[in-house]
Amino acid sequence: MSLQPLFDYFREREIATASRTGALSAASSRRIRPARLILHGFLISMVVAWLLRPISDTIQHGYLSWPSGGLSLENYQTVWNQAELPYYYLNTLVIAVPAVVLTLLLASMVAFACTQFSWRFNLATLMIFTAGNLLPPQVIIVPLFRIYLNTPIPMLGSLDIGKFSFPFFSDNTLLYDQYIGIMLIHIVFQAGFATFVLSNYMKTISKEITESAIMDGAHVLRIWWNIVLPLCRPALAAMATLLFTFVYNDFFWALILISTGSKRPITSALNNLQGEFFVNNNLIAAGAMLVAIPPILVYIFLQKQFIAGLTLGSTKG
Repeated sequence: MSLQPLFDYFREREIATASRTGALSAASSRRIRPARLILHGFLISMVVAWLLRPISDTIQHGYLSWPSGGLSLENYQTVWNQAELPYYYLNTLVIAVPAVVLTLLLASMVAFACTQFSWRFNLATLMIFTAGNLLPPQVIIVPLFRIYLNTPIPMLGSLDIGKFSFPFFSDNTLLYDQYIGIMLIHIVFQAGFATFVLSNYMKTISKEITESAIMDGAHVLRIWWNIVLPLCRPALAAMATLLFTFVYNDFFWALILISTGSKRPITSALNNLQGEFFVNNNLIAAGAMLVAIPPILVYIFLQKQFIAGLTLGSTKG
């Protein structure tokens, strides 16, 4: 038997959801008034002025004053070159992107098994995964640190691009001080939260869909990949945005589990801007602004799906 009727049903549901979301967006756009445009223009101009104004000028002339030396990108240019931000951006991406993708795959599998099928340990499995979020990471740092120091990992070469070197699994035959070690710890700690969110979302999907697909001869993995995941696209996009932000902003695990400074993600790279006897707050503030750009871009790209994931439950019916 063919699965085409099921696919047509899912497509119609997705179009209906998009139509409701578009109607909400259109209604919101009609509420824009001239006063709001003026307010936004004022706020944007103030943000630009403060982002491009040196703090030394503010200290000298006060907060309510125009920059005497004008606006400048000098601090951003300095921190971009001095802290080697492009290199640390790449470090962060090779950690964050695989961690987010693998977390979503694992969490969606567990949520799918626990919500679409009735078996003896489905509730216990769901509780075990979500209970991990109740454990503060600092509690297990000592035993975890020893595990990382004593866990052998094969060394299978590396991918070298200029100064950047990405080892396949490990370059010291240990889990400690490796990209894969940071990926694994993020997957472990974020999988519980992702499973909890996705399972609540998948509960809204009727089990009859899964049962019908099984009767039509579809494999369980095919149902998960071709039927359930497309229906969960808004929830997956919302979770991807949150997970990327969590992993990207991590400072604790990178500081503890990576000893080589050139392997640390970009949040740890801001430490390179602090000297032993002098700290240039202008450069640190400029670096923090540049570090904050990627999560903002991720939200902008996934904004439509993110908002749909938040509003789909309120428009159900």
